[in-house]
Amino acid sequence: MTLQPPTPFPGRLPEQVAFHRTELGPILSVYGRMVAAGEWRDYAISSLREMAIFSVFRRTAETPLYRIEKRPKLRHRQGQFSVIGPEGQVLRRGDDLRQVLKVFEARRFRVIE
Repeated sequence: MTLQPPTPFPGRLPEQVAFHRTELGPILSVYGRMVAAGEWRDYAISSLREMAIFSVFRRTAETPLYRIEKRPKLRHRQGQFSVIGPEGQVLRRGDDLRQVLKVFEARRFRVIE
């Protein structure tokens, strides 16, 4: 009888970046306000290796209207939170999520068709 060395576990899976419960609260608050106004109808949350994305849709089958991204690697540079517009432009960026989400305030933000 020969003893075989134990088979090692595969390498540790890469950690994923996700939104914390305290971060989802303000995001869902803005989302609820915009749904009540009839502007947004659906959302999706993606947890990737380097970032977490909260995508907002007007209709389910479309590309996202806006993306709220969390990139922890940018924490010490431009800020880990950003709001990305429909054309890929950065609308606002910073470390304080509530300040970044102010881009969606009613008097400053209006969807134009």
